[in-house]
Amino acid sequence: MSFPILVLVLSFFVLLVLNVPVAFCMGISTVLALLAMGDLPAFVATAHKIATGIDSFTLLAIPFFILSGLMMGHGGIARRLIDFANVLVGRFRGGLAFVNILTCMLFGAISGSATAAVSAIGGFMVPLMNKMGYNREFNTAVTVTAATTGLLIPPSNTMIVYSLATGGLVSIAALFMAGYIPGILTGIALMIVSGFISVRKNYGKGEKFAFKEGVVRFLSAIPPLMLVFIVVGGILIGWFTPTEASAIGVLYTLILAVFIYREVKISELPKILLQCGVTTAVVFLLIGTSMAMSWVLAAENVPQNISASLIGLTDNKFVILLIINVLLLVVGMFMDMTPAILIFTPIFLPVIQKLGLHPLHFGIILLMNLNIGLCTPPVGTALFLGCGIAGTTVTKVVRHILPFFIAMIVTLLLCTYVPAITMWLPRALEFVK
Repeated sequence: MSFPILVLVLSFFVLLVLNVPVAFCMGISTVLALLAMGDLPAFVATAHKIATGIDSFTLLAIPFFILSGLMMGHGGIARRLIDFANVLVGRFRGGLAFVNILTCMLFGAISGSATAAVSAIGGFMVPLMNKMGYNREFNTAVTVTAATTGLLIPPSNTMIVYSLATGGLVSIAALFMAGYIPGILTGIALMIVSGFISVRKNYGKGEKFAFKEGVVRFLSAIPPLMLVFIVVGGILIGWFTPTEASAIGVLYTLILAVFIYREVKISELPKILLQCGVTTAVVFLLIGTSMAMSWVLAAENVPQNISASLIGLTDNKFVILLIINVLLLVVGMFMDMTPAILIFTPIFLPVIQKLGLHPLHFGIILLMNLNIGLCTPPVGTALFLGCGIAGTTVTKVVRHILPFFIAMIVTLLLCTYVPAITMWLPRALEFVK
């Protein structure tokens, strides 16, 4: 390991342990590494890399998707999706857990945000499940893990970031298609676990609805679900780019929330826009500093060295994939998704390509690993948000969330070693040759 990289790694982890925000950890450690390299004016070079790192038309889709998710959270869309999910799966034992998972999948598919799903769905479902006799920590575990499925089922901000990290090697449309089956499989695995626990704990059955009531609830869910067809369908058909699709999504959710459902007042829009601006600023600072750090890693040949080391360790691709999965699971425990994608994609992508695997397949593996990290301490944002909403503690929830971790890891390994699960749909639609 070269001296600049040693400085980079040590300073990053020391700052992280000191609880410095991740974006500042990356920015400061990058400056220190550049000073150790001694070839460039460090502050100017870092500022330049941060600025060029976010200078991308594609990245404009992220604030639009964030704004669309916020509008949905305030606009009564989550409640309509819950009603629809209740008709489909609520009648079974442990039905409210199934409703929770299915609604998180639907809402996440529309908003593309795990934290938005935890807030919007957890804020309603956790108190309801508590009232119906479900264990509070179990309810929290269900919500937190199910919310991550929305990052696999498109549209997803993290898929846009991964496409950027590959330098456009993988198209956003192909990533969107590749995420459907792994996302649905993860949701089914979580339902199996929650169903087993619900039977063992004798949790109650949900409501049974008359056919007419079911039709009414289905019809009320159609307008929110149409957003998926408008955004994803428009991209696939070629009517508009992901950025244009995200802007159309904002317009559509604005019409739904303000003019049709009338649950968001015009006077509330400035507050929502401000919240979107703050969230976007955080995400873009993470992206900018991540790109600066990635440039230092590339300049010191870190991706090539790691690739050579892994290939030299063993030529068995199954073992290498297992090692990469373990490393990414550990990374996900300590780092947010956006910087992790931007930093580790250039490091592991050369290894994946040497193994003869498709970068699209690796993208889904990467996202599935980091999704699990959202539910694990010490950084897991979805876990801490869910505990805050449920009024419980991480210590109490961890024991209940372990079976769901196992289900997510089993699904991860299945998608890792059976590439057809990820690649079938993009190839069927001719996004990947």
